[in-house]
Amino acid sequence: MKTETNHEKQKAEILANLVFNLLPRCQQKEMQLAEKNHLLHSEFKCLHFFDSDKKLNNSSIAEKMKMSPSRSTRIVDGLVTKDFLIREEDPEDRRNVVVSLSKKGKLLTHRLDKEYINLHSEILKDMESSQRMRLISAVENLNSAIEVWLQKPRISFLDKRKSAAKDK
Repeated sequence: MKTETNHEKQKAEILANLVFNLLPRCQQKEMQLAEKNHLLHSEFKCLHFFDSDKKLNNSSIAEKMKMSPSRSTRIVDGLVTKDFLIREEDPEDRRNVVVSLSKKGKLLTHRLDKEYINLHSEILKDMESSQRMRLISAVENLNSAIEVWLQKPRISFLDKRKSAAKDK
């Protein structure tokens, strides 16, 4: 039973290293695509959340990008300045502002989507054809497992410290 536990730990270590090395490579390919289109990486990621007719408020953009509202506002400011996004009053609540793609932004996001797919097509071509669907299936499974893991309740570092302080 102990060797099975060690075997599982070895698998976890391999996965941890693969993911750790994969994340910066994924960011690098996104950054190359962003730079090619005269965008900051954060602007590229922000545009990804907009469909052609989608309107988002700043707090939802910040939440999706996992950053503070002030930081997402600066990113949106840059995209508005470049004429890729439009700010307007929320028709349902005039106190709020919503952001949507401009015509220029719709053209850009359409082009970015095509380029992003082409980039991944090139990556798949560098693999044996018999491995492509296995890779896609494995990534889907990993994505699902991570989603399940993220939904599990966690005790934060601060909660642990508070609990330890109460025990004293």
